[in-house]
Amino acid sequence: MTRPSGGPSSRVDLPSLQRGQIRDPELSAALRKLELTVRRKLDGVLHGDHQGLVPGPGSEPGDSRVYQPGDDVRRMDWSVTARTTTPHVRQMIADRELETWLVVDVSASLDFGTAGCEKRDLAVAAAAAIAFLNSGGGNRLGAVITNGDSTRRVPALSGRIHEHELLRAIATMPRAPLGVRGDLSAAIDALRRPERRRGMAVIISDFLGPIDWMRPLRAIAGRHEVLGIEVIDPRDVELPDVGDVILQDTESGVTREFTIDAQLRDDFARAAESHRADVARTLRRCNAPLLTLRTDRDWINDVVRFVANRRRGALASR
Repeated sequence: MTRPSGGPSSRVDLPSLQRGQIRDPELSAALRKLELTVRRKLDGVLHGDHQGLVPGPGSEPGDSRVYQPGDDVRRMDWSVTARTTTPHVRQMIADRELETWLVVDVSASLDFGTAGCEKRDLAVAAAAAIAFLNSGGGNRLGAVITNGDSTRRVPALSGRIHEHELLRAIATMPRAPLGVRGDLSAAIDALRRPERRRGMAVIISDFLGPIDWMRPLRAIAGRHEVLGIEVIDPRDVELPDVGDVILQDTESGVTREFTIDAQLRDDFARAAESHRADVARTLRRCNAPLLTLRTDRDWINDVVRFVANRRRGALASR
């Protein structure tokens, strides 16, 4: 990966993965560095057994407790509610062998970055955080990786060697040909077949383009815990004041010339904000929390804050 000149690479402690263009020993070293970074930064944030990135409820029924605002109504314990005339929800025992599936969107729009790294590198980092936080205890990890032109499926297995192989598969996924659009909806829908035991599904994408993936995501969320991870670059949300430019949409191949003035910058910023709000709203409708990672921020600190906030929220609801 070639970093833009002057980019704040010090803000993002992320090894360059270069989409498989480096030799395998260097890629392995980069993945080891990534693992050490995640584990070191998160040391002390997670405590107790089976504490992953999102404290899911598990699939085995446990005790009931009084309903509190914000609880999932799908967990209502109607028999206890009827007996006590007070709304109760059923707590779930954490799964000891959690199966987590990643849907990793590496379409052409992710082969882009103007700050500390490319969005594709950040997608690999997000996958690494999921892998290392949910490792151990017999937990299994699988992935569906898509660039719009082809899809690669990595079966769900456990173990450190498998985690590195999965990350290597993401990092070395080829670029999509020019003009090929990503298909996030089809990638999410691929998780429905074959039917799997209750677990976790993590969607990693920049979520640019039409929001046509709500229906398959809601079908997944009906059975699994879902987490959305949004990877964005500053240029996804705001345009620089650079005057006349020629821009190309890598997913459509269309090239156009623009004069970037104050009006265009305002219109673009409003459109980007509206789209991101629609993405967040759609994920909320699917009961999926959203973690946003940016190429111009320290991504690992954002992960730490997200984990800590989710953990506090889970403890408060108890």
